[in-house]
Order: sequence, then C-alpha cells, then structure tokens
Amino acid sequence: MFSFVFSAVVWDVSPEIFHLKIWDTTVSVAWYGLLFAISFIVGQRLLFHIFRREGKPATDVDLLTIYAVVAAVIGARLGHFVFYEWETLLTDPWHWFRTLVTPPFRGLASHGGTVGILVALYWYARQKTDQSFLWVTDRVVIPVSLGAALIRLGNLFNSEIYGKPTDLPWGFLFVQETDPRLLPVVPRHPTQLYEAFFYLFLLALTFSLWKHKREQLSEGFLTGLFLTLLFTFRFLVEFLKNDQAAFEASLSLNMGQILSIPAVLAGVMLLITARHNRSFTKPPQSSFGSLIA
Repeated sequence: MFSFVFSAVVWDVSPEIFHLKIWDTTVSVAWYGLLFAISFIVGQRLLFHIFRREGKPATDVDLLTIYAVVAAVIGARLGHFVFYEWETLLTDPWHWFRTLVTPPFRGLASHGGTVGILVALYWYARQKTDQSFLWVTDRVVIPVSLGAALIRLGNLFNSEIYGKPTDLPWGFLFVQETDPRLLPVVPRHPTQLYEAFFYLFLLALTFSLWKHKREQLSEGFLTGLFLTLLFTFRFLVEFLKNDQAAFEASLSLNMGQILSIPAVLAGVMLLITARHNRSFTKPPQSSFGSLIA
C-alpha cells in the first residue's frame, strides 16, 4: 500500500476498499465514501452528547443530522460546478444533479458544503424557539471539524488535492496520479494530512471551549473562531497546493483562497460582535465586588 523510499513516502493505495457483485451490478466501496459516512455517524453521536448536556431532546439531533447531510452533499456538489466547472453548469444546468444521483462521481467543494450546511441550520433554527441560529452553529462547528478531517483523509486515499513538489522528508509519491499536468510522479506536500491534523486541533479546541467555557461565551463566538481559524489556515495551505482547475493558473490567488477570504471576514465580524455583546451584557462590578469575586 505504501512504503518509504529515499526521503519520501510512496503512496500507492487504491481508492476502493472492495467490490460487491449484486446480480449484474458491481458496487464499489471506497475509502472516501466510508470516511464521509463515518464523519456524519460519529458527528451525530457527538451532537447527541452536546444536546443531552444542554437539556435538548435527541429528536432535535436526528432532524438536524438529516438537514446537514442533505445540505452538505448538495451544496458541496453544486459548489464544485459553480466554482470550478461553471462552463459545464451553463451548458448543462442539471449535469451536477444527474451525476449526484448516479454515482460514482468526483468533485465536492468544501466551500459549497459550508454554504449548504449554513442554509440548512438557518432553516432548522427557524423551527426552534429555544435554539437560535448562532446557538446551533456554535454546537455544529464541533462535529464539522471532525468531518473536515475525515474528508481530507478520504482525499488522501483518493490521491487527490495534494501539494506542490517538495524535497522535505515527508513528501508523498502519489503513484496512482493520472492527471497529465502533474506527471511525472515526484514527492509532493501531503496537504491532505496538513489539513486533517489542523482540523483535529480545531475539533479539540472548539469542544474544550464548549465544555469548559460555554456559559461565559457569547453566541457566535465559537462559530466566529471556527470560521476565522479554519479558513485562514485554508488560505495559507493553498499556497502549497496544486491548482484544482486549469483556469486558476491565470489567477493571483486560486479559487480556494478567493472563497476563503469572505469566510475569514465573516468569522472576524462574529468574534467582534460576540466580544461586544459579552462586554455589554457583563454586569459592572464595584471595587468591593471585584475583591470578593
């Protein structure tokens, strides 16, 4: 599957785990699909824990999961065509949907998935009088961090979305590369792993803040922190990545970086607003009160 040669990791892993023969149809089980499914299953269990600790019914998590799964898949798939294959979308507007319902398909845009999930969470929150939109997003960003890490591991198994050539000792030789633009096969940055490790750090950070500081944090703080850190890192790591589409070669910043900028700005605005709300709602203390606090 993989081995070390000279100062690089030889990555020669099949994207498919195994095949199943069902009547006259062959069904392939892929690492990406498995990790994608695990991200929602484990994420749902994490949300169960969070909602239980906050006295919310488990049925809310079931509804929220359905909304998030459908919105993430549709948003990520449609986003891929809007951001990277817009010419196909113009000539055949329903191509994205046909390839969505008739797998296998390749091409999911994380920025599109983010927009899809936010729309779904807004729709969900409108039905709940005890859960505001930002209250929901502050909780959902925790399992989303885990999902982002697992999806990047899926990209690793697919030998896709990796970096530029490197002479660092942890460079990966992606043997199964078929894109003629990226041949010959040379050691490259395993940017999938860079992102996966960072998203796991983001999972630990947001979960720890929720667990220990949620009573002191204003609504929107965790969402703002998540957006700011994730998309700042995404902006920076894109400097190490290959372009995902040919048209990006003519751009000063690639599409991933362009789409990350408004997300970072939105995150910063949420952090500023949360800080302002916290300062506004915090009761003033007298000098005597501060001594005994």
